[in-house]
Amino acid sequence: MSYQSNFDNFNEWITGLFPDQKEYLQATRELARDVIDIFNAHEPYKKNDVLRRLSMPERIIHFSVPWLNDQGNVEINQGWRIQHNGMIGPYKGGLRFHPTVNESILKFLAFEQCFKNALTGLPIGGAKGGADFNPKGRSDQEIMRFCQAFMTELQRHIGPYTDVPAGDINVGSREIGYLYGQYRRINNRFGGAITGKDISFGGSHVRTEATGFGLIYMLQAVLKEHHENIADMRIGISGAGNVALHAALKAIEHGACVISLSNSRGCLIVDKGLTTADINWAIDNKAHKDNILTALAERVQGQWHDGKTPWQEKMDIALPCATQNELDGEAAKTLLQNKVKYVLEGANMPCTDKARQEFDRSEIPFVPGKASNAGGVAISGLEMSQNASFRRGSYTSIDETLEDIMHNIHQQCVDEGRENNRINYARGANIAGFRRLADAMVLQGI
Repeated sequence: MSYQSNFDNFNEWITGLFPDQKEYLQATRELARDVIDIFNAHEPYKKNDVLRRLSMPERIIHFSVPWLNDQGNVEINQGWRIQHNGMIGPYKGGLRFHPTVNESILKFLAFEQCFKNALTGLPIGGAKGGADFNPKGRSDQEIMRFCQAFMTELQRHIGPYTDVPAGDINVGSREIGYLYGQYRRINNRFGGAITGKDISFGGSHVRTEATGFGLIYMLQAVLKEHHENIADMRIGISGAGNVALHAALKAIEHGACVISLSNSRGCLIVDKGLTTADINWAIDNKAHKDNILTALAERVQGQWHDGKTPWQEKMDIALPCATQNELDGEAAKTLLQNKVKYVLEGANMPCTDKARQEFDRSEIPFVPGKASNAGGVAISGLEMSQNASFRRGSYTSIDETLEDIMHNIHQQCVDEGRENNRINYARGANIAGFRRLADAMVLQGI
């Protein structure tokens, strides 16, 4: 007997199972709302109940991480790995170390990762993981010991053909090095069990830049579709990490006027626009400054606003690149009142559901993170391939491949999201990713 569904009974089912997991519920509801008609129109999808099955993680691994701090005292953190769906390849997704990490956040990230990875066209499934460990204020030795303790447990659940983690918030090249070193020591094996490695031991060119560069390649494709050009566009960017800084760098290189960056403490506004030299300075110095944006404000004579976000400023393009649900419905209304023309997510679900609804009602192009944020995992997939073949591509060739992948994702969104005289990029991305995963699920059986 096939399973017939509508959005309301799907929502009742998923909410009944996980009533307190707001991020996870937001992600699954947004997907279901866009694909429910596709699901009901295909008998094999209904017969195999693919919508509900795709909404449930295949495996949740939860473990404790005891480790010694510099005073010789035992500290205990919680660690997770959510292996959400492996239908089209080994599980793939980042590790996040942050005190706000919990099961709901990691489940939503893993869920989104499945559809993001499917859009790349690469044979990789979706996962996410991390710990409630806060590296801020910790010594390098403490971070190393924590990473080693975390990997001692995680290593039994991952591998090149099983699950390949990467970095995420607070897990950069230093942490990846410590994690991979512990994996290699325990398993006595050198291979592609982790991506984001340093170029000296199996890493890929362009990996640090990939998500930010990929965001701008997607933006250029969207602008071309709408017969516009990035040159002289006013772009507001939130965040001050790799994604935000490299998106700013690439946008400025193509003639855009980038007016903002932000972090948890506030935002920097530079009305005349930041320069390539400004962004390169921030990239080179961010590890050595308590607040790189206040230091940058002094350097460029910009305006620093404590506790504020960039979304009150006038801009043609908004690129939220910080964290989930940072741009809410009121901020969306302000952007629309100020005549914003395009919104592309550079982070994972940085727009709330109310913000997305505001953009949808206005019919401006809005591109969700599962499409516009896919550059990082695309290059991670290429790093896996390079590790398997013991060959490394050049910077230029990998950057060109990244651009091709982002343009292909854009075309999938256009093909599935065209509605009369507009393109609904969010719906297009959800449907395209859903079709690939649902087809694999049908073909592999229950």
